[in-house]
Amino acid sequence: QVQLVESGGGSVQAGGSLRLSCAAVGSGFSNMNIGWYRQALGKQREQVALIKPYSVTNYADSVKGRFTISRDNAKNTAYLQMNSLKPEDTAVYYCYARRLGQPNEYWGRGTQVTVSS
Repeated sequence: QVQLVESGGGSVQAGGSLRLSCAAVGSGFSNMNIGWYRQALGKQREQVALIKPYSVTNYADSVKGRFTISRDNAKNTAYLQMNSLKPEDTAVYYCYARRLGQPNEYWGRGTQVTVSS
């Protein structure tokens, strides 16, 4: 079992930055795919960024060049650095984890990010 706890959300003006953290409690963090998803009001949840165990990363087109996902396996923590934020980035951001080769998925409770124009 893995528990994920997000932090770092808040309210910023357009053009500002936030850094989200996802702390994992449990074993095997270094062998997990870690992702950040977001869900805006009235919209479906979408993947924002993903980082694999060897730090291979993927990003949604809408955030490329602005967001950076990273991980610190020694701290069992993943991060999402968000720069040049736009109002359309407003959403609840969720951390996701899945061990390689296993079907179980883990989700955090989410952290709200609000970007005002």
